[in-house]
Amino acid sequence: MRIRIVGAGAMGRGIAQWAASAGHTVELGDVRAEAVTDAVEFVVSMLDRAVAKGRMSVADRDSSVARLVPLADPWAAGPDVELVIEAVREDLETKAEVFGKLERALPSSAVFATNTSSLSVTRIAATLQDPSRLAGLHFFNPVPLMRIVEVVPGAATRPEIPAALTELVEGCGHRAVTVADTPGFLVNHAGRGLVTEALALLEESVAGPAEIDRIARDVLGLRMGPFELMDLTGLDVTAAVIDSIWQGFRYEDRLRPSYLTPNRVVAGLHGRKTGQGWYAYGEGAGAPAPEPAVAGMGDRPVFLAASGSAEIASYVEALAGALEAAGVRVERGDGPSAEALVLVPVWGTTVSGAIRAGGLPPERTVGVEVLPAAGRRRVLAVTAATGPAAARDARAVLARAAGDDEPYAVTVVRDTAGSVAQRLLSSIVAVGASIAERLLATPADIDLAVTTGLGYPAGPLAWGERIGAPRLLELQRALHATTGDPRHRPTRWVTERADLGLALTEAGTSVDDCWG
Repeated sequence: MRIRIVGAGAMGRGIAQWAASAGHTVELGDVRAEAVTDAVEFVVSMLDRAVAKGRMSVADRDSSVARLVPLADPWAAGPDVELVIEAVREDLETKAEVFGKLERALPSSAVFATNTSSLSVTRIAATLQDPSRLAGLHFFNPVPLMRIVEVVPGAATRPEIPAALTELVEGCGHRAVTVADTPGFLVNHAGRGLVTEALALLEESVAGPAEIDRIARDVLGLRMGPFELMDLTGLDVTAAVIDSIWQGFRYEDRLRPSYLTPNRVVAGLHGRKTGQGWYAYGEGAGAPAPEPAVAGMGDRPVFLAASGSAEIASYVEALAGALEAAGVRVERGDGPSAEALVLVPVWGTTVSGAIRAGGLPPERTVGVEVLPAAGRRRVLAVTAATGPAAARDARAVLARAAGDDEPYAVTVVRDTAGSVAQRLLSSIVAVGASIAERLLATPADIDLAVTTGLGYPAGPLAWGERIGAPRLLELQRALHATTGDPRHRPTRWVTERADLGLALTEAGTSVDDCWG
C-alpha cells in the first residue's frame, strides 16, 4: 500500500517507521521541509539501532529506507496514494485545512485517517466535501513500541473503512481496537479511573502521592503509581485530558476532575519536563524520601475483628496464620484483651464505622487492607482516635512476615471508605464497565487496549472478574453508601452481571442478536 503521512513530528515519524518497516511505501510530508529531513534521519537512525540490536537484518533495513519517500510538497498530487494519515497538531482548524488541501490533491478513492487523540473524528470529517472517507487512526507514542491502535469511525464513515484499517494495523504487527467516537476514545477514557480517584484520595488527605504510588505498585501491581505517571505524561497534558473527557461526557461524576490540578498547572509543576511535579527531578533533586523506619513494639498481642463475607473471614484466617508463624500472639474469642491491638479488615466501609458497630476500643483499633498484595506491602489505616503508640505498634506487628527474616513494608494511611487500593481498583473497573455498558467498545477490546496501551496487569473487566461481580458490587455499594458520593455508584454492567451470574468480561445478548 502507498501511504502518505502529513506531519513529520514525533507521531508522524513514528508512524512512518512502523509502516515502512512493515513493507508499505510511505510518503512523508510537512509544511516545514526541514521537519521532513529530520524525520527521515530519525527513522534511519532507529532502523540502524534495530540492526545493531539484532532485531532487523541489514537487507530489511535497506528496503525499509528505500520505501521512505520524502515530499517537498505535502499537497502534491498522488494518484497512487491509498491512505493518508494526518499527524499534525491538535487543532480542528489546522486539521480541516490539511484535509481540505488533500481532498483537492488526491483521488477520491484515498481513505483519510486522523491521528487525533482528543478531537471528535466526526467534527473533523464534517469539514470535508466527503465526510464518509475519514476515520480516526489513533497511535500512541512511541509508535513502534506501543503496539495498540484505536480505529475510530466517525458518524458518517463508510462501514468498510474501519475493517480495512484494522486489517492494515494488524498486518503491520500492532493490535487494533474499534471504539466509538467519544471523548478520550478508549485508552484515555479508561485511564481516567486511576488518576481521578488518586487525585480524589489526595484531596481528602487520605495519603500523599508517594504513599498512593507505593500502594498502586505493591498492592495492585501497577508498573507506575498514578502520580509517577502524571509526572511522566505531564500534568498539563493529564489535566487537559481529564477536563476534556469530563466535559465531553456532560460532567459525569465518575470522571470528575480535582481542584488540585489547575493551580499546579499554572505554577508549571508539570512533572519531569519542568523538573518539578508531584516529585522533584534533575540535578539537586535528590532521591525520594525513604519510608519511615518501623519503630513500634512488634510483640503486642493482636485481635482480628472478623465480620462480613466469607472472603474477609478467609483473609482473617490467613493473616492470623501468618502473624502466628512470625511469633505474634493472636487472640481468639469474642473480644480483645485490654492490651491487644485490634485489626479490622474492611470492604468498602470505614474503620470508624466498624469501631462504632462492634464497640471496639477506638484508641487501639486500626484497619488493614484485604486485597491480596502483588508485592511485600501491607496497608494500615488509622482513625482520628487511634493512639500514636498503638499505630506504631500495629505497624511493627504487620511488618513481621512468616517464613523468612525479610519484613513487609507497611504504609500508613488515613481511614477512608474501603481503602486506597480498593477505591483505586473499584474506579478502574467502574470506568471500564461504563465504557462497556455504553457499547463504546467490546469487553475484549477494552481489556486489550488497557493492558497494551496503559500497561496494567489486567484489563479493567478481567481485573474485576478476578474479584467476581457479586463481591465487586458489594464493594461499590458500600463505597457509595458510606461516602454518599455519586462517583462511587455501582455501574449497570456490574449490577446486571452480579444478578445474572455472568462474567464481567462477557458481552452478553444484545438486541441485535434477537433478530433473524
